[in-house]
Amino acid sequence: MNTPNDLRDTFFLEAEDLLDQMAEGLRALDEGAETGEVVNSIFRAVHSIKGGAGAFKLDLLVGFAHQFETLLDELRDNRLELTQELLRVMHHGGDHLSDMVAAERDGDDQNIEKTEALKAEITALLPEQAEGGDAEISFQPMQLSIGPVGGLDLAPAAETQNRFELTFVPHDALYSSGNDPRLLLRDLAEFGEMDVSTDLGIVPDLDTFEFDKSYLTWKISLTTSKDEADIRQVFEFVETSSELSVEALSDPEPRAEPAAALTTAEIDVTSGISKPTAPPANPPTEPSKPAGPAQARAKPKPIIRVDLDRVDRLINLVGELIIHQAMLTQVVDEAALASGSEIMSALDELRQLSRDIQESVMAIRAQPVKPLFERMYRIVREAGEASGKSVKLDTEGEMTEVDKTVVERLADPLTHMVRNAVDHGLEKPEDRVANGKPEQGRIVLSAGHRSGRVMISISDDGGGINRERVLSIAKEKGLIPEDAELSDTEIDNLLFLPGFSTAKEVSSLSGRGVGMDVVKSAIQALGGRISITSTPGKGSTFSISLPLTLAVLDGMVVDVAGQQMVVPITTIIETLRPTKETLMELGPDSRVVSVRGTYVPILDVANILGFREPVERPIDKVALLVETEDEQRAAFLVDNIHDQRQVVIKSLHENYGEIPGVAAATVFGDGRVALILDPGNLIAANSSQTSPAIGLQDANSNEVQNAAAQ
Repeated sequence: MNTPNDLRDTFFLEAEDLLDQMAEGLRALDEGAETGEVVNSIFRAVHSIKGGAGAFKLDLLVGFAHQFETLLDELRDNRLELTQELLRVMHHGGDHLSDMVAAERDGDDQNIEKTEALKAEITALLPEQAEGGDAEISFQPMQLSIGPVGGLDLAPAAETQNRFELTFVPHDALYSSGNDPRLLLRDLAEFGEMDVSTDLGIVPDLDTFEFDKSYLTWKISLTTSKDEADIRQVFEFVETSSELSVEALSDPEPRAEPAAALTTAEIDVTSGISKPTAPPANPPTEPSKPAGPAQARAKPKPIIRVDLDRVDRLINLVGELIIHQAMLTQVVDEAALASGSEIMSALDELRQLSRDIQESVMAIRAQPVKPLFERMYRIVREAGEASGKSVKLDTEGEMTEVDKTVVERLADPLTHMVRNAVDHGLEKPEDRVANGKPEQGRIVLSAGHRSGRVMISISDDGGGINRERVLSIAKEKGLIPEDAELSDTEIDNLLFLPGFSTAKEVSSLSGRGVGMDVVKSAIQALGGRISITSTPGKGSTFSISLPLTLAVLDGMVVDVAGQQMVVPITTIIETLRPTKETLMELGPDSRVVSVRGTYVPILDVANILGFREPVERPIDKVALLVETEDEQRAAFLVDNIHDQRQVVIKSLHENYGEIPGVAAATVFGDGRVALILDPGNLIAANSSQTSPAIGLQDANSNEVQNAAAQ
C-alpha cells in the first residue's frame, strides 16, 4: 500500500514531466507555433500540477498555479492576444512555477515576494472579467457556457468509438484545493462527443446556500476513441476529493456520422447551478477539422520509476559478474582444455550472456541529454535579460544518450559556460549591428557520439576571444612569464588557469574565464576533456568530450614495461610493427612512423609514464595507431598485445587521485589492478611544452605504481 510519502514523491516525479511539457510548449510559442493545441498542452500541465499540489495542501503553489492557469485560459479562449510581453510573463511564470515545485520538493522556503510580484504581473494582463479569480464571490449572476471547448469541432476521423456513462461527484475539498469541475469537463470534452447534466433539486435556496459546500453531481455521456484509463487520467489529481464512476455502455462500434452538436449547460457562477440547453435546430454546417495531436498521438509505452540506488547496485553486481566471468575464463585457459570442449562452449555462451546483460543494464541508466539542454533555455533567457542582450538558443542532437550520472554532474559546468557565452561571448546589440551582424545573438548547444565518446559543444556567433587582451591579463596577474611566447591554442587555454578573469567589473554573470578552472576540473572528474576554438569576429566554440558510460568499456590489454594496461578499443584504428623503412628520426628524442603516406608521431608509453628510458629499437615493439575525438593521431609504442576484453571501470579520481595520462583503473580476473590509459590526454600532454605532468616521468612513475598497488 502506498504511504503518503510515496504518493508525494510520485507527484513530484510526475510534476517534472509536466514542467517539461510546459517548457516545450512555451518554447514552441517562441518559435511561432499555432497557439491552439500548444496553449491547451501548457494549460493541462499547469492544471495537473495545481490539482496534485492541492491534494497535498501546498497552498502557495496552488494559488500561483491557479493564477497562471487563469491567464492561459484567457489566452486559449482568444480573450487575450499573444504578444511579446505576454510571452515574457508566461516564461517567467513557468520558471517560477518550476522553482516553487522544487522548493516544495526539497523543503526550502518559498519566495513569497517574487510570487506576489508575478501574480500582480499576470493580473495586469488579464481582461477585466477574469481579474476577480481570487477575489470575493460576486452575487451578480453571470452565464458561462461549458459547451464545445473553444469552438473546436471535436469530431475525429472515422474510427472505433467507445460509449461511457460517467458520474462525477465533487467533495467540498475539491473546491477548497483550487480545482474547478468546469475545467475538468472541458478537458474531457476534447475526447469526443459529450452530453452533461446535473441534478438541480438538491441545490438549496440562496438564503441557506453554503458557499464552501459541494451540491452538484455531474452525469456525463461520452462517445470517444479513448479508453477508461484515459478518462480517469483527466480526474487523477482529484481522486481523493471526489467520487468518479465510469461505466462502458456497449461494445465499441465504428463511427459513421459526424458528431452532433454538443448539449451545453449554462452555469450560474453565484450558485453553481447549471441549466441544460438544446442545440439550435439547424446548426450552421462547417467543414470537419482534422483530429488534433492529442487524438492522433499514439499511446506512450508503459514505464516504471525505479530508485536510482537500485539501478546502481544492479550495475555494480553486473560489474562483479563480468570480473568473475574473466576469472573463470583465465582458470579454464590455464587448464589448456580443447577449444571444442563443452566447458569452452559453455564459457563462450556465458561471455556473450554477460555482455548482453551488461548492455541491457547500461541502457537503463542511459538517458537523452534533452532534459539538460532544456534547462539551458532558461539560463540563456535570464542571462540575456541581465546583460541587455537578445539571444536565441538552438539545440542539436538533444536525443543523444549518455549515462545519467554524466548528465547530472555536467549540469553545473554547462550552466556556467552558457552564461559566459551570453555575457562575454556575444557583443552588445549595438556593436553587433555596427559589425554587420543580426542584433540577436545566437548560441548553439549540440551533442553527438564520436569515437565511442559523447561530444558536447557550446558555440556562439560573438566577437571571439581577444587573445592580445587575454595574454596581457595573464602577464599582469603573473600567471605566465613576461617574455612568454604562446600559440593561439595555448593563449586560449589560459582561460582555464585558476584566478584568470577578463571581467572589467563585477556583475551578476561571470566573465569568460571566471571559474573556468572549476569547469575544467568538473569535466576531468568525469573522465572528459575540454578544448576551445575561436575565430576573431566570428565567435567561439567550447568542446567537451566525455565517456559514454562510467561503468564498462571494451579495451585492448597491452604490456607496458611489465605492467598490463588497457587502451580503449574505440580509439584504436589499427596495430602495426614499425620497420626501418617506415621510421624517421626528428631530432634526438622524437620519431615518426609512416602509415600509408602519412607521418604519425611515435609515443613510447612506458617512457611517458616514467617506467624506463626511451626505447632504443622501436622495431622490436608493437605500435597502436590511435585517433582521438578531435582527430589527433599518434602511434603508441607498447611491448606486447595480450587480448581484447570488456573491463569494469573503477574511478581513480574517487578512490586514489588523478594521474596524468590515466583515465581510470580496472580489476582483472586474477585480482590484479590494471590502469586504463587516456589516449587524448597522453597525446595532448606530450605535445604541449607547458605540461609539467607528463614531463615529470619519475613522479608520474611513482603515482602509476602506487595506484596499481592500491
